[in-house]
Amino acid sequence: MKSTGIVRKLDNLGRVVIPIELRKTFGIEINDTLEIFTEGDKIIMKKYHPACVFCNDAREVRLFKEKLVCEKCIRELTKEK
Repeated sequence: MKSTGIVRKLDNLGRVVIPIELRKTFGIEINDTLEIFTEGDKIIMKKYHPACVFCNDAREVRLFKEKLVCEKCIRELTKEK
């Protein structure tokens, strides 16, 4: 893990500001969704990219019966046997 040397305080509502330099570096815009993970004693934030429920591919994803499915899996699911 690489240290940025940036330190921020948590406010009274539990929020922390992500510095503009990091938002620009990672392409995070206002109203983007971030996914939050934990690993041991670490909190990891990642820009959220919706992915297919079957293969986890985030390319060409669309909503099908309230689930995200990629075009490749849709073709496989609709292929006649």
